Amino acid sequence: MGKIVSKGPCDPCGSSDGNMLYTDGTRYCFVCKTFTGSTGEIVEKVIIEPKQGQNMQNATLSHIKNRGIDRATCDKYGVKVSFDAKGEIDKHYYPWFDYNADVIGYKTRVVEDKAFYCPAGAPANTMLFGQQVCKGFGKYITITEGELDCLSVAQMFERKYDVVSVRNGASSALKELKAQLAFLEGYDTIVVCFDNDKAGKDAIREVQDLFSPGKLKILKMSKKDPNEYLLSAGSRDFIKAWWDARDYAPEGIVNGADLWGSLVEYRKTKSIPYPWEGLNVLTRGIREELVTITSGSGMGKSQFVRELEDYLLGATPHNIGVLALEETVERTGMGIMSIAANRTLHLEEEADMESLRPYFDKTLGTGRYLLYGNWDSPTVESLLSKIRFMVKANDCKYIVLDHLSIIVSAQENGDERKAIDEVMTRLRRLVAELNIGMFLISHLRRSGGTSHEEGGRISLGELRGSQSIAQLSDMVIGLERDQQSESEELRNTTLIRVLKNRYTGETGPACYLKYSRDTGRMIEVPKPCDPEDDDFKGEF
Repeated sequence: MGKIVSKGPCDPCGSSDGNMLYTDGTRYCFVCKTFTGSTGEIVEKVIIEPKQGQNMQNATLSHIKNRGIDRATCDKYGVKVSFDAKGEIDKHYYPWFDYNADVIGYKTRVVEDKAFYCPAGAPANTMLFGQQVCKGFGKYITITEGELDCLSVAQMFERKYDVVSVRNGASSALKELKAQLAFLEGYDTIVVCFDNDKAGKDAIREVQDLFSPGKLKILKMSKKDPNEYLLSAGSRDFIKAWWDARDYAPEGIVNGADLWGSLVEYRKTKSIPYPWEGLNVLTRGIREELVTITSGSGMGKSQFVRELEDYLLGATPHNIGVLALEETVERTGMGIMSIAANRTLHLEEEADMESLRPYFDKTLGTGRYLLYGNWDSPTVESLLSKIRFMVKANDCKYIVLDHLSIIVSAQENGDERKAIDEVMTRLRRLVAELNIGMFLISHLRRSGGTSHEEGGRISLGELRGSQSIAQLSDMVIGLERDQQSESEELRNTTLIRVLKNRYTGETGPACYLKYSRDTGRMIEVPKPCDPEDDDFKGEF
């Protein structure tokens, strides 16, 4: 591998400085044990074996000056160091103890390249680092991610409180803490203090449910780790953060006293009106929520969302992501341009493309549309990744996903209901995570009465495949139209029905939209006259 050139972040585990670059172009992460070849490919995950015949003859108890650790702290924990020819510390030796408090070996840290070598043949019953000096009971114990952090915390508290560390970093935290659970539960309060990076945060999520309710506190640090506080004369800041550590609550449970900031942000969020007044009356506008749009086959769902896309382009400054999974991006793009042109451009096969340029410039040419179209069925992971990219990298505030069945068909378990449950759950979480508005097109199962294509009324129970569509959607909008009516007016007029509305609770008929064959647009109109309805009064 050669010599270490530099250190830096590791993409696989999220460590900010555990990934070492060597002179031959290869990399090795000492956090997640990932070895990366010179061309960037992950070759394998390897465990660096301890050096045979490890020489500790020159090891001695001493302070660790460059890391701010004093002699008294090193003495308490049995930490030794060795020196190079220039008198500089070149290695740290951290003792590992078994349950009899006997030293079984030393974990060695090489200062030059931050490499770690662990005792060969260490038994499974090895204690946590520092556990041998702990009482096993009392008010407080702090758990850190590494030995230096353990020493740093102990020193900042003048060695008054018990502090331990996992032996092999964040990746081993769950396994090691499980093994020592009986010991840790002897304390009234357990403070977890892991590094403020991805690996540390992931480890916290893994271990936070191990302990009895009310025992765990999560320490949030403004710096990377405790040693950084110690080195920057920030002991007072660390101690304050330690005392301010919040009681852990299972995911989803929030102390009301912590809500003020998020409530302020919540009130700042303003609804955007729908382009159709009748729909606005019931819904009070478009918000950061999951809206499912459903109807029978060929009822105009895609046209409905294209009207929304065009409206949002003009009514907001935000970008729009469109994932049309049953058509190419070119077909999607032509549909978007048709709204601006008030013409069905995809049917104008002889039209000169240059004549369409103004409509391109008004829509796609603004750079505010991000499109994805593919006849393949994307996996859930692939789809979520594309949506995140649209939102995070391209600032899309609204996402149109057409349609749910395509995603479900890519699932491997063959159980449509379970597949829909999984997809809907992950989409709903994504909407909350990214604070976006999402319009999702979903199909209906066949009606037992009048078919949906013949104007049959839609109910939530007819959503295809799973009740989770209705449960997890913030709003469900149904499109009803009689495609087989003798009346041309009725054939081209769609009733927009709100089936679910979590925001206001108001549901029912919202408005009528008439499709114009001349313009290709859906325009709000009064209730159409049914020649067979003698009692028609022009109202809902």
